[in-house]
Amino acid sequence: MGGDPMSAESFKRKLTAILSADVKGYSRLMGENEAATVKTLTSYRKIMAELIQQHHGRVIDSPGDNILAEFGSVVDAVQCSVAAQNEFKARNAELPENRRMQFRIGVNLGDVIEEENRIYGDGVNIAARLEALADPGGICISKTAFDQIESKLPLGYQFLGEQTVKNIAKPVGAYKVLMEPRVFDRDEGGEVKTGRPDKQFLPLPDKPSIAVLPFVNMSRDPEQEYFSDGITQEIITALSKVPNLFVISHNSTFTYKGKPVKVKQMSEELGVRCVLEGSVQKSGDRVRITAQLIDALSGHHLWAERYDRDLKDIFALQDEITMKVITALQVELTAGEMVGMIAKGTKNIDAFIKYLQAYELIDGTSKEGNAQARKILEEAIVLDPEYSRLYMGLAMTHTYDVWHGTTESTEQSLARAFELAQKAISLDNSNAAIYTVLAVVYAMKRQYDKAIAECERAVSLDPNSAENIMRSGMVLNWAGRAEEAIPYLQNAIRLNPFPPALYLIQLANSYRDLGQYEKAIEASKKALQREPNAQFAYIHMAVSYIRLGQEKAARAAAAEILRINPKFSLERYAKMLPFPQPVADLVIKDLRKAGLK
Repeated sequence: MGGDPMSAESFKRKLTAILSADVKGYSRLMGENEAATVKTLTSYRKIMAELIQQHHGRVIDSPGDNILAEFGSVVDAVQCSVAAQNEFKARNAELPENRRMQFRIGVNLGDVIEEENRIYGDGVNIAARLEALADPGGICISKTAFDQIESKLPLGYQFLGEQTVKNIAKPVGAYKVLMEPRVFDRDEGGEVKTGRPDKQFLPLPDKPSIAVLPFVNMSRDPEQEYFSDGITQEIITALSKVPNLFVISHNSTFTYKGKPVKVKQMSEELGVRCVLEGSVQKSGDRVRITAQLIDALSGHHLWAERYDRDLKDIFALQDEITMKVITALQVELTAGEMVGMIAKGTKNIDAFIKYLQAYELIDGTSKEGNAQARKILEEAIVLDPEYSRLYMGLAMTHTYDVWHGTTESTEQSLARAFELAQKAISLDNSNAAIYTVLAVVYAMKRQYDKAIAECERAVSLDPNSAENIMRSGMVLNWAGRAEEAIPYLQNAIRLNPFPPALYLIQLANSYRDLGQYEKAIEASKKALQREPNAQFAYIHMAVSYIRLGQEKAARAAAAEILRINPKFSLERYAKMLPFPQPVADLVIKDLRKAGLK
């Protein structure tokens, strides 16, 4: 009797990284000039084979213009693909345009059957289908491959969605690999200027994702900028409470304000599929708002509307726009989620605008901004003493007084912050940010378990708030749990891709306490690019340099601390450090070594 050639005895299954490549327009090239095509293909296949070998892979098959290879590592497979495409691009530049040979490459991590040094199965088929989705000269990878390399390679990725591929039962998540840094413009000499590293393409999340551009102020009065900005922020705040949405923080979307930016470019830089944009015109007691929701991948309008309402209806109108966006994104809400989205705000427009003015000034790095914010918030409370967020903002200013050393009594400032946070909660217990303010107060009193519990409550109420997630990471840092803090801080930065200095200062804190001093210094330097006088960035740098044995660099960082704050005192700083005592003592010891007193 004849045996089954694919019996368990003749083959084995394994998980492997598969590379599949073919030439775009191969038949046309052969039809136009067979000899030249064969010569170029032979040369390019030799290059590919050498690169596969260099990256620890092996060629399985190469019929016609196809190449099939396997690797033990997805990282090796993708690095090989990038190297090959860059080499082919350089060689194509030397050929006439109609003779250039462009490969499409697909990479998958999948289960395969191996028999006599050949591989078969869905893992191979998916790689071939991904190859067909790739641009000429480009690379397309599966989600299984992406999950392995997302944080391991300095590349950008663009999510192409779930793709239905031939002969494969389930849709396959596909990502385009972006092999070069994003180019934005040219300098005066015509040289290409590359964008900041944090403006690289970002992958799309695996749920509906949105960025809300600042609504344009169509009124002639520039003072009304706060009004149009406020409407934008309120819509972002409401959307961020929806668990099945991914919403970019207003800090990042507002970097595009007033700039002629294309929706597709913005979606790529922020890593979202949809963009909401609009305009506001306030005239007397009337307000006109236009809004449109755009699918950045297709360019299609998912929803658009124009409203002309009484100014007193503005807060109800914000809720209406938010609900329309959620419906257009096909996100279902529970009754509880729907109620939670409608915040208990103010009916006083002037109090609302003062809140926005104050909140811009509270960033945790400027003592002057902190003092100005408190003055504005106290003015706003006179206008609406029942507006919860005003008390939350005031509570924050008292915690920052402790940090900046601008309080006469740490205990009194923390007690006042606690009292104000409780007042805010009594007026509106649905505002997640209030609980993180309470958490900061608890952590600064070294009541870490209570602090972490308040953070968890905040994130459950508002799972998209970059600010609340960042504060959760900060509290974990203070509790001596730096390793747990890093995913929170990285998540916050993903939601806020152009983050304020404080986010990066907290990341530096985590790395410092984990002994990753080079990374701590790098994060501190990034913080200083955003806020040149961020004292705490220099503090983390000074400590990290001391621990690396680089005393000269540590002293230079310490000199910057004294430049920013000539009255800096180690004794005062030691009193407000919220870390467990052994960690705090070591920080003070290292700062003393750096020359601080």
